[in-house]
Formats: sequence, structure tokens, C-alpha cells
Amino acid sequence: MSQFKSDFLRVLSDRGFIHQVSEPEALDALAASSRITAYIGYDCTAPSLHIGHLLPIMMLHWMQQTGHRPIALMGGGTTRVGDPSGKDESRRILTEDTINENLKSIRATFSKFLTFGDGPGDAVMANNADWLNTLNYIDFLRDVGRHFSINRMLSFDSVKLRLERQQELSFLEFNYMILQAYDFVELHKRYGCVLQMGGSDQWGNIINGIDLGRRIQNAQLFALTAPLITTSSGAKMGKTAAGAVWLNADLVSPYDYWQFWRNTEDGDVERFLKLFTVLPLDEIARLGALKGQEINDAKKTLATEATALMHGREAAELAAETARQTFEEGALSEDLPTIEIKKADLDKGLGVLAANVEAGLVASTSEARRQIKGGGLKINDATVIDEKMVLTAKDLTPEGVIKLSLGRKKHVLLKPV
Repeated sequence: MSQFKSDFLRVLSDRGFIHQVSEPEALDALAASSRITAYIGYDCTAPSLHIGHLLPIMMLHWMQQTGHRPIALMGGGTTRVGDPSGKDESRRILTEDTINENLKSIRATFSKFLTFGDGPGDAVMANNADWLNTLNYIDFLRDVGRHFSINRMLSFDSVKLRLERQQELSFLEFNYMILQAYDFVELHKRYGCVLQMGGSDQWGNIINGIDLGRRIQNAQLFALTAPLITTSSGAKMGKTAAGAVWLNADLVSPYDYWQFWRNTEDGDVERFLKLFTVLPLDEIARLGALKGQEINDAKKTLATEATALMHGREAAELAAETARQTFEEGALSEDLPTIEIKKADLDKGLGVLAANVEAGLVASTSEARRQIKGGGLKINDATVIDEKMVLTAKDLTPEGVIKLSLGRKKHVLLKPV
């Protein structure tokens, strides 16, 4: 258990959220003696956040639970530039309308983890477009740009790695770290914000903000980063064969979201329970100690608790029950993901390769062929052995659907309309 005095840092430390902290003793003393305000920034590059964003959201959640004030900063302004961190190429430039639509769609996610309002401990949702979009370029260069050394900026990983790989870094993106530093100072001015949190790849950018705050406002600001999460096998957390695991239910259903957590590797279960659920640590230790077949019970608990936080308890219990019926009883549950197909297509005959691509179980027909060779694809629980197989109305179950399966855990229903 950690040696921190403040509930805030003790909880983050005990649950595995802390990678680096600037001036940990000073931050700990401040958090133990007063309510502090901290922020994490989120650019609006897509209509939904994904599982990679979940860890920082949970940091804001625990911050509020331990009596402090979190700020979720929407990057309405910085999204127009694009963060080069960890990227090999420039982000595509989004229109103002697209950014605003994405922002509206993302907002709803935060209200599931944070309590917003006007009270002293209530979370704040800010948008950096409010101060960045109206900046005067010459004034900004003179007042803020003069505090940045090009030599030092070139030494940051987000810049250095791109240049080492001989990938182009636009002047637009080069400015991103200056804008992020300015956000920190602006949030300190507006809200008394003293801490910026983020992933470990953001450390250099956050330190820039701390330096700028000291130079411009003589403010003492702090940085706290979380480890970048990889799975036991070394894969990046949240990346699957089907792509990113989105948080919005219209992009990834609660059932598929539950399945993602259910498929956690054995070695990650206890760590993920600490990071992605609010279960007490003693209960997590009990679940983490389960061995053999019993570890599956811990995985189901992880799946249900993580899904309940994101999609609500009812949706989580329904997903768990759907999985139980499908896997333990072999039943066909109407709550499985369903794809509608044209009845006319089924009347003509639908190739099994195309059907599995359409259902999203595989990315391509060549992948479908590989799965068939390995015995991985099933139609109505019968293994497909012929890649030329054609689905017709005779394959419909009594419920009027065709069940497609990849392995034991991924199922989709085809429903003719």
C-alpha cells in the first residue's frame, strides 16, 4: 500500500494509476489539506471515445470520489491542430461542424463517470475553443511563444520519434505542445486548476505547461501520468481485430463491450479490475487469487462491472445473461448483435464468406477463408467446411434468423427484412 497521506493519491497509487508525479510530496500535502482542481484533455477527433480513454476518465472519477474537482477539457480548439504524440503522420484536418458534432457525442460519456454541477466539488466541462479560437497570433507569439525553446521542443518524444522515422511533422502540429501548455495556464487562471493528468506519453507536454505557468503566473502546477496499458501478451489495450473498442453503444453494443472484457487475458484480470471497476480492493484481491477454471468467474465480474459503469447495470446484467444462455445453454438469445440483410439477397443466395464480412466477424473474405480452414466459423452452431457454401432461406432458424459464429465467443444474427 502507498505511503501517500491524501486519499486522492493513495487511491490512485493503490489501484495502479500512477506512472510519474512531479513533486509528489508537495502535491500530496496540498491534496491532503485542501480541495484541488485537476484536468485531463480530450480531443474531438471521432464521435466516440474508445477504451484507451477509459483509464484517464477513471482517474477523474476517483479524483471526484476523494473530494476534489475534476475538469474534463474538450479540445474544440486543439482538435483543429492535432496532437502528434505517437503518430506517424498528420491527423486529417476536421471541419468546425464535424468537431462540434463529435464534441456533443462525446460529452454524454463523461456524465456516466462524473457528477457535473455548480457545487464546489462538482465536475466542470470546459472547451479550449473558448480561449484558443480567438487568440491574436502576434500577441500569442510575443506573450507565450517567447517562453519556448526550439532546442528543447525538438528533444520531446512526440517530435523526436517522428523526425527519427523521417516522417514529416507540420508546423501546425509542432505548435500543439504550446497550445496544450497554454490550456493548463488558462485553466489555472479560470478555475484554479493546479494539476494536469494524462498518459505517460504526455509527460513532456504537461511539464511544458508547468514551466509556462511558473513563468507567466508564478504558479506552482503539477503533473501526474498513468502508465500506458498493454496486455500480458504485449498488445496495446483496446485494439482488436475488428478495430477500436468504442464507448458509444451505437458503435459497440453493450453485449460486444461485455465480451471484450470477458476475453481479458488471465494475467490482466486483477490489474483491470483495479483500473476499470469500482469494486473494493479486498474483493479484487479475492477475485485475483482465483485459479484454473475459476478465473472465468473473475472475468465475468470484470465484464459486468466495467459494462455497468459505461452502459448501466441493466444493460450489463442483460449482456451477462445473454452470454450465459449462449455459451452455457447453447440457446439462441434475441439479445445477440443482429445485422439486417435484404430478404431478396437471401432468396438469391448469400455466400458464406461475404456473410461473415457483412456481419463484422472478419475483416475480409481472405480472413474468412483462413478461419474456415482452421474450423473457426460456424453457421447455426455447425462448423463451416466449404468456403463456397451459400446461405438461403432454408438456413433460417425457427426464430427467423441465421446465427453466425467466430470461435466460441463471437456471435451475430443475420435477420432478413
